[in-house]
Amino acid sequence: MSDTVKLHYDGKEIELPVIVGSQNERGIDIKKLRAATGLVTLDPGFKNTGSTTSEITYLDGEQGVLRYRGYPIEQLAENASFAEVIYLLLHGDLPTAEQYKKFDNDLTMHTLVHEDIKNFFLAYPSKSHPMGQLISIVSALSTFYPESLDPNRSEEAMQLTMTRLLSKFPTIVSWIYKKGIGHPIMYPKNNLDYVSNFLHMTFGNVTDDAKVDPVISSAMNKLLILHADHEQNCSTSTVKIVGSSHANLYASVSAGIAALWGPLHGGANQAVLEMLENIKNDGGDTKKWLDKAKDKNDPFRLMGFGHRVYKNFDPRATIIKKAADQVLEKLNVSDPVLDIAKQLEHAALNDDYFKDRKLFPNVDFYSGIIYRAMGFPVEMFTVLFALGRLPGWVAQWKEMRDLKTPIGRPRQIYTGEPERPFIPLADR
Repeated sequence: MSDTVKLHYDGKEIELPVIVGSQNERGIDIKKLRAATGLVTLDPGFKNTGSTTSEITYLDGEQGVLRYRGYPIEQLAENASFAEVIYLLLHGDLPTAEQYKKFDNDLTMHTLVHEDIKNFFLAYPSKSHPMGQLISIVSALSTFYPESLDPNRSEEAMQLTMTRLLSKFPTIVSWIYKKGIGHPIMYPKNNLDYVSNFLHMTFGNVTDDAKVDPVISSAMNKLLILHADHEQNCSTSTVKIVGSSHANLYASVSAGIAALWGPLHGGANQAVLEMLENIKNDGGDTKKWLDKAKDKNDPFRLMGFGHRVYKNFDPRATIIKKAADQVLEKLNVSDPVLDIAKQLEHAALNDDYFKDRKLFPNVDFYSGIIYRAMGFPVEMFTVLFALGRLPGWVAQWKEMRDLKTPIGRPRQIYTGEPERPFIPLADR
């Protein structure tokens, strides 16, 4: 017999079942709490509330564990392509060679974006933020594919909608980058893999057919895999709560992008580079800023160190540190900001203050370094985060639909005025 929790309230005893996950995670099932007692739970920010069961991602912040569908993130980042990970998140297993060939072909066949999308870029102000562009374009895709609005369409039609979004997203992101630097857009190449095609459209130009550097492609592949899903985070939860109303996938993901735009969520790697710029502009004295970080009376926080979920170490940072070193060596970048980053990294990894508090560099620290070395402006960092996280959003949206999850509708505890009579304006 499964465990239960007994709640004593108002002279009654109510038994609530305990749900046990495949990794022995435990949660109290309170679905019948309000009907039985009239009570709701109060949990600001849902820090202790499980909104769903899920088979997609397992995360243990205490032990530094991250797995997609049971596969350790370390093995996937080292051995898999991003397209394989997309398939894994969507379908539950890594593809066979035959399945991968078909899936990769499906992705390739839908990379072109409708030419009318160019008109969106013409209308945007020259200094418009890349995330604002991304939100509006992704949402607008539903106007190009109105069949996606039908919540009762077939499984095959749903798969087509997911494939279209996953295929067109890199093209849209590359166009946003080109818009920002005033260059003509590049069209996708069908003979390139998912990541190399994105890099070709982003950094290629119409007068040069240069090949994509394998070191850069490998680093980008790892970064996208490391960001592909992260359980029920803010943006993923947003995608799902919007999707729970049976809003179409494009609208749901657009809402998730908006959530990711917030500086408390997707802006962490941007905050790292802004911090490094501030240190450079202050003279580049890293010891001064490390001392400020140690001073409990100083409001300065060292961005990119430690993690609110991973209490020991961020497993993704261990993987991407090696890629960051390879990219910097390959590109031979001379950049005082990146020099400061390396000084901070060395100091934090060897300083007892940071080691004792487990304030090690996290994935945001290294991803910011890599993106800057590649030549991305800081405003593009969160867009690149969205490119990586898209498969997780789509997979979580699909799982929510498969589970027939009811529309999201959190409760509240009202703390306003009690009932009072209306007083006419003249008498107030």
